[in-house]
Amino acid sequence: MTTVSELIGQRLHAAGCRRAFGIPGGEVLAVMQGLDQAGVRFTLVKHENAGGFMAEGVHHRDGAPGVLVATLGPGVANAVNVVANAWQDRVPMLFLTGCVDESEAATYTHQVFDHAQLMRPITKASLRMTAEAAEAIIDKAIAIAMDDPPGPVHIDVPISVAVQPAKPAAGSRRAVPAPSVPADSPAFEEARQWLAAAKRPVMIAGVEALHHGAQDEVRALVEELGIPLITTYKAKGIVDERHGFVIGGAGLSPMADKVLLPLIQEADLVLLAGYDPIEMRVNWRNVWGADQRVVEFSATRNTHYMHQASHTFVGSIKEGLRKLRSGIRRASTWSAAEVGTIVGALAAICRTDETWGPGAIVDVARRVLPDDTVASVDSGAHRILLSQSWKCYEPRGLMQSSGLCTMGCSLPLGIGAKLADPARAVAVFTGDACLEMTLGELATARDAQTPVIVFVFADESLSLIEIKQRANGQENLGVDFAGTDFAAVGRALGGLGFDVRSRDELEHAIGQSLEADCFSVICCHIPRKAYDGRI
Repeated sequence: MTTVSELIGQRLHAAGCRRAFGIPGGEVLAVMQGLDQAGVRFTLVKHENAGGFMAEGVHHRDGAPGVLVATLGPGVANAVNVVANAWQDRVPMLFLTGCVDESEAATYTHQVFDHAQLMRPITKASLRMTAEAAEAIIDKAIAIAMDDPPGPVHIDVPISVAVQPAKPAAGSRRAVPAPSVPADSPAFEEARQWLAAAKRPVMIAGVEALHHGAQDEVRALVEELGIPLITTYKAKGIVDERHGFVIGGAGLSPMADKVLLPLIQEADLVLLAGYDPIEMRVNWRNVWGADQRVVEFSATRNTHYMHQASHTFVGSIKEGLRKLRSGIRRASTWSAAEVGTIVGALAAICRTDETWGPGAIVDVARRVLPDDTVASVDSGAHRILLSQSWKCYEPRGLMQSSGLCTMGCSLPLGIGAKLADPARAVAVFTGDACLEMTLGELATARDAQTPVIVFVFADESLSLIEIKQRANGQENLGVDFAGTDFAAVGRALGGLGFDVRSRDELEHAIGQSLEADCFSVICCHIPRKAYDGRI
């Protein structure tokens, strides 16, 4: 008879999951065995937080929910950040944790606390596994994680339950609902009329459009109706950013906002395609006027109140955009030259034509690395600059923590992506402080045989915070630190290590890294204050 742990593994495998990440504890050994027997391979990490980001990296390549496993107590506590990140970044994730049986918890307190109480504010649901309803619980968890908006679901698996026989489920499994489209209505007809008449429309696409597979519909609106496209950072590449009508990613750069916000405010129609403003800074709150025509296609009801729209249609982004566009002819007067001027103004802020510096690092890497490179970037000043200047040629080409902006995410994201898609080059862009938070995961990259290329923006400072301190007239405090020999650390942990201070040295290091069968650390030494006036 199938045990509860075996059933969990089988149902996750049926949902497309092929990898799980975490750190073993006695309380989850049966769960791990059940995953492995079902074909969901377990990868040992150095910290549960990194394991969750690796699970996200896999999700971005295969579309299945990520799987994170942690033992009771400290294992669960260590994962709080990455679970909260999955909740804010709309990442479907199953967080499987071990726990003691209720009868045991009545008198045994070592490492025991209420996991569900900790997880409840940062998950879509926190469930407790039972043998009697095991199949319903795991299927329910997968459905909740994948339903709009996607996010993490926690499942506590008591030690004794994990090895008990799972009782057969009563009734049929949940059916996947068909995509819903806006109903014919005066509001929808008015939205179509506005689109047909718009001379200076602008579209903003967000991560929900990717979840709904709306890439073709967004591209059709850009190409056939001549609508310039702005994306959130996570939606970069939904249309190839080399396209003449794609302006690029936005959301966190005050300098870029000075170019983009007036463009939006002057538009005669703002079309929102799966745009979730959780990725955006405060400047993006209510950026258009109350009398401006704004049409929104969203996966869920607007309860954030960061913006409002003239018409909001909830349902399938893909089918909603298709229906909106059907039969509409182009009225837009936008030209590729005009959009190119806007793109040029943004490029002048994020300069990549410098002799050496953070922009030069991005410029050389994008030119030398293969077009289909999957990149990840950590939080900090380098992230804002790179997200503006790194061109994505396809969806999900740049992974990052956008909603929570967690430091230490890029290396595990890259490892997860490489495990799921080993044929692609994976570039990990990180700050020196971020890498110091996750150095142990270089050993994971070694053991998992994932030859990711790690680019370190090394300026020995928390540059983004230091910029804010100066802007506030505050003294330099708690933002500077001594340098680490990252190249030597990389070599000591089984990879390649390079110190570079020029474009030529960087290009040579990338060439060697692309040919290697192990990870590489390329430490790019740049001066402090190199981001001034750029973000």
